[in-house]
Amino acid sequence: MSEVNSIKPYLRLSGLEPLIVRPETNFVNIGERTNVTGSKKFARLIRENKYEEALSVARQQVESGAQVIDVNMDDALLDGVQAMTTFINLLQSEPDISRVPLMIDSSKFEIIEAGLKCVQGKCIVNSISLKEGEQKFIEQAVICQSYGAAVIVMAFDEKGQADTEDRKVEICHRAYKILTEQVGFDGQDIIFDPNIFAVATGLEEHNNYGVDFIQATRRIKELMPLAGISGGVSNLSFSFRGNEPVREAMHSVFLYYAIKAGMNMGIVNAGQLVVYDEIEPQLRQLCEDVILNRNNENNEATEKLIAFAETVKATDKTEKKNDAWRSTSVEERLKHALVNGITDYIDEDTEEARQQYAKPLEVIEGPLMAGMGVVGDLFGAGKMFLPQVVKSARVMKKSVAWLTPFIEEEKRNNASSTTGNVKKILLATVKGDVHDIGKNIVGVVLGCNGYDIIDLGVMVPTDKILDTAQKENVDIIGLSGLITPSLDEMVNVAHEMKRRGMDQPLLIGGATTSRMHTAVKIAPQYEKGVVHVLDASRSVTVAGSLLGEQRGNFLSKVQEEYVRLQYDFANKKVVKDYLSFADAQANKVKVDWDSYTPPAPSFTGTKVFVNYDLAELREYIDWKPFFISWELHGSFPQILEDAKVGVEATKLYNDANALLDQIVKEKWLTAQGVIGFWPASRVAADTVNVHRDGSELELQFLRQQIKKAADQPNLSLADFIAPAEAGKEDYIGAFSVTIQGIEQHIKRFEAALDDYNKIMLQALADRFAEAFAECLHARTRKEFWAYVKDEQLSNEELIKEKYQGIRPAPGYPACPDHTEKYKLFELLGGEEATGIHLTESLAMYPASSVCGWYFSHPQSQYFGVGKIQQDQFKDYLQRKKMPEEELQRWLRPVME
Repeated sequence: MSEVNSIKPYLRLSGLEPLIVRPETNFVNIGERTNVTGSKKFARLIRENKYEEALSVARQQVESGAQVIDVNMDDALLDGVQAMTTFINLLQSEPDISRVPLMIDSSKFEIIEAGLKCVQGKCIVNSISLKEGEQKFIEQAVICQSYGAAVIVMAFDEKGQADTEDRKVEICHRAYKILTEQVGFDGQDIIFDPNIFAVATGLEEHNNYGVDFIQATRRIKELMPLAGISGGVSNLSFSFRGNEPVREAMHSVFLYYAIKAGMNMGIVNAGQLVVYDEIEPQLRQLCEDVILNRNNENNEATEKLIAFAETVKATDKTEKKNDAWRSTSVEERLKHALVNGITDYIDEDTEEARQQYAKPLEVIEGPLMAGMGVVGDLFGAGKMFLPQVVKSARVMKKSVAWLTPFIEEEKRNNASSTTGNVKKILLATVKGDVHDIGKNIVGVVLGCNGYDIIDLGVMVPTDKILDTAQKENVDIIGLSGLITPSLDEMVNVAHEMKRRGMDQPLLIGGATTSRMHTAVKIAPQYEKGVVHVLDASRSVTVAGSLLGEQRGNFLSKVQEEYVRLQYDFANKKVVKDYLSFADAQANKVKVDWDSYTPPAPSFTGTKVFVNYDLAELREYIDWKPFFISWELHGSFPQILEDAKVGVEATKLYNDANALLDQIVKEKWLTAQGVIGFWPASRVAADTVNVHRDGSELELQFLRQQIKKAADQPNLSLADFIAPAEAGKEDYIGAFSVTIQGIEQHIKRFEAALDDYNKIMLQALADRFAEAFAECLHARTRKEFWAYVKDEQLSNEELIKEKYQGIRPAPGYPACPDHTEKYKLFELLGGEEATGIHLTESLAMYPASSVCGWYFSHPQSQYFGVGKIQQDQFKDYLQRKKMPEEELQRWLRPVME
């Protein structure tokens, strides 16, 4: 176990999946909406005992990018212990939520302990402190440690909250020594909140609060380097609430210094975080004077900032055009254009630079790469966001395109001319998978940082990936995948790399991938370096580590971590109780079929929609996933006013709508869809017979086996179809929709070196497909099946799934078996009717496609099957009548 013991002492949290907080990790995002004190919706659902519905709040947090979920049940009208116990037990049975770690949050320790008894993995307790003395502190710490939890320690003791630098350090150091020396806590499992207080309040005793926090953070990290530092950043600017430009500048300046000092967690609840270097110089100087308490005798700096704040309007920075940068040197102009994504002058500035440098290549290696270096640094520090980086890439490509003819001419005239030592990275979406937005974004980000990207596209066979890698002598190979079968294909690529004796590092990324799967399944196949990359923002750091002098040390650290993950996986403790399959079937949804009459659709068979009106579909767009595809997380429209990303989100939204106007007006894309309805009956606990044209088609569904709370059923989609013995004629529906015609426009944007609009178009095509599915479902409920003719729901209510009935998709949590798509497409008329081709891995092409079943019963609901046991697998295998090895391949993600 020596290799395990040598693992770096990072804060390691886990739900079903690990979260490791490394030195290079940006802020850890904590989803706070599952908090009865912070979310009116969540509080209402908990008070009304609608716990299953309350899970959707947690699910939305995870989908929005929360890395930890905060659960708080502190409400005078609640039994907090019972509420915490019930909710966390339910949450644990939802793998799409419980994959992230939890933060058990309460001011009452009995509620914290109740949560600790239920939670799986390693969580955070928020919080404990010395305010009730050492004995109480130690008692609570021992309990937290016995459950394996990390703890947040407030800088609070018997005398009160720490407000000065010395008090903050004193209390935190005292708590640290008690926790590590008396209780036995690991240092990395301790997170301090040294208290951020408001500055510029007019009271001189408050003027040093910002300095106190920053200096205390630095000293705490020096004294206790393993500990984490957190804080509520929005508290700092409380005096300027309502003036968002000033607040955003204050937050940006504060974080610039606090992060340098060692702060690694925090929440900005108001204002908008901007790039530090892009803050208007006078405002930045005033903010620094106030936060760092400089030139502030007799509140002079405070008064100046207050006076300046009166002159600032929220629209100034977006509407006021400042061309002062045009009078700077050509190097500064190129840098400014790159950082701000401005293409207006790039050709003339590039030509001016070419005239000044001895060789055109020197313009690339000099000012252009220097500018992109700034972009990379700002992105890595969380001061720029993905849409801005993609715009920077567009500027870079246009500049390089201007220089390319001159470089080629020089090559012809000088055979010894070199293009420098540019590192090559090959990217590909693996065989059978058609999704590439994420891969394209990674390619852009890496390209912005000076790498030569070879993008092989989608559905790329293993031999083509590796043949190209060897022919081009690439330095890194990157694989992407969205669907679960892609995981097996990645294992195959790694195995083949070993067989060929290759030595390039292998990067793994995509929605279905995880660090655990990479460590357990892929890494053992290839010893020369396999690294999971969480998102585009991490790709640059990983690539730099792999191609720099520290490669050996970096891979050694990764290997140590993967050994630990492999060990944990092999020795994982069973933390869930499962029912036998027979007991799970007996605990199905209770439906009173005697008093229920299933509604009949207006037709049976299929109905095809060709060239559906894009303008109508536009009204159904859910914008939240659009922003997520750009790595901007938050609910819409709130994200447009978000603390950190609001300004850039608004620009992105405006650009998207401008492109949508053009797409709709010029009919760039074609929407094709098909729906169908057929008589159906449940003939066994989890089998549904579909009756069509005198024949029957069996649909097979899986059932939850996790042991649920009392009165909570083990769900199967089959539960929502009337059993044959009920004597009621019920129905099931199906649909598929696709958006066609994107290819020619993608090629045009590629030819124009416009990655920004290329990725924008792909993301909008995906949104159109989902909007089409939403639109047809709405029409199905009100018109084609007409079981809720008078439904009046807003688009926001549709997004929140307030409607009756569901449209679950094969391959997703409620019906995770992808092979049932074959039956769905057979019912709908095959590729000719649907316009969709199923790949060998059952991905849909075009990529902007959606399919699923329709259920109308009022009790039907979305859920996740979770893990199934061997007794259910054997039953399912018998019903499916397919080779066991093949079925295992498709069901591997849900098999215990």
